[in-house]
Amino acid sequence: MAGRLDGTTALVTGASSGIGEATARHLAEEGAAVALAARRVDRLDDLATQITKEGGRALAIETDVTDRAQAEAAVARTVEEFGRLDTVVNNAGVMLLGPIVDAPVEEWDRMIDLNLSGLLYVTHAAVPHLLEAAEDGPRRVADLVNISSVAGRVARSGSGVYNLTKHGVGAFSESLRQELAGRHVRVSIIEPGAVITELGDHLSEAGRAIVRGRFSRIERLEADDIADSIIYVVTRPRRVAINEVLIRPTEQEG
Repeated sequence: MAGRLDGTTALVTGASSGIGEATARHLAEEGAAVALAARRVDRLDDLATQITKEGGRALAIETDVTDRAQAEAAVARTVEEFGRLDTVVNNAGVMLLGPIVDAPVEEWDRMIDLNLSGLLYVTHAAVPHLLEAAEDGPRRVADLVNISSVAGRVARSGSGVYNLTKHGVGAFSESLRQELAGRHVRVSIIEPGAVITELGDHLSEAGRAIVRGRFSRIERLEADDIADSIIYVVTRPRRVAINEVLIRPTEQEG
């Protein structure tokens, strides 16, 4: 059976692990050529090899999206290699939890740089190509999918600046959605709850304590659960736009 994304190209940031890696695999299974962007190029190479062995097309691009020039180069390289860009998944992000009082400000900078600035840089570079794909492509629609979080809806003690960045993703995405709606570039946000990924690996002990307190007793989502929702969003007919998807583990209350 032909893939639903045959003839299209996708770019996934943060593709070296977790949700990004799973999403890249799912996109390739649907027939998209996939550009894989992240800093850990060894992991990207392994993923690209895996996708290629399974009959797909993939390109590993070592990228730090917080560097505007690198973000722009990743988009340009994708179009140069595959000839077009139909889908962008802005997945790269970091979650550094802890109290605001006496917080290490460099952690705030890191979250703002990656969760907001990196997403903005990639989006700014990609939008002209997405507009072109929507006008001249096999599906006549293009997709920008921004990965947010439940933290983009619910502010909690210990998550202040992370909440700030994810609320920002939601506000930016909705404004851009309105701007591009009439030109058939769909802008969507995915808001996962607790997911088993490497996102928590960067936490301080205080941050780990926050996560344990919230989620230790529930069965968390898996990366493939989120990737599956992204595939649903980007494979809808041209007339259908899924603007927002909130996905919590069944047992997660908030």
